Amino acid sequence: MSNNQAAILLMRQLKELNKNTDSGFSAGLVDDSNPFEWQVILTGPPDTWYDGGLFKAKLSFPPDYPYMPPTMRFTSDMWHPNIYKDGKVCISILHAPGSDPNQYENASERWLPVHTVESILVSVISMLSCPNDESAANLDAAKEWRETPDVFKKKVRDTVRRAQEDW
Repeated sequence: MSNNQAAILLMRQLKELNKNTDSGFSAGLVDDSNPFEWQVILTGPPDTWYDGGLFKAKLSFPPDYPYMPPTMRFTSDMWHPNIYKDGKVCISILHAPGSDPNQYENASERWLPVHTVESILVSVISMLSCPNDESAANLDAAKEWRETPDVFKKKVRDTVRRAQEDW
């Protein structure tokens, strides 16, 4: 797929994504001239410790999208076992397609070209609701999640408060 075809696909997905205003997320281009860089706003899932937060993130798409996955990085502070301290999201569907060299994931759990931006964002919202501490990107957050949930919860609530103040 050419750069131009990827750009057309991304613009179509952006338009489709923003039709559903009750999805818990919205997106737009960082720069109108570059369809490969998106700004995303995710609402903390209801009835979770992230509830009430509005979290900013960026999606960066490779030129060979949809054959390779984008990267996603929260620009809002986040405290979560599956989000690196620099904000980068670590979930299976954002990992390159094919077999996992570490054999933690099945190929079917990793990126497939049938995934869309919407399926990525739904997966991230699900990840916020149910962290996977078995495959942690932030070891400190994973340890707190398992061993001192009250401390973890307080840090998440502080994160939500800071996200609200950013608006």
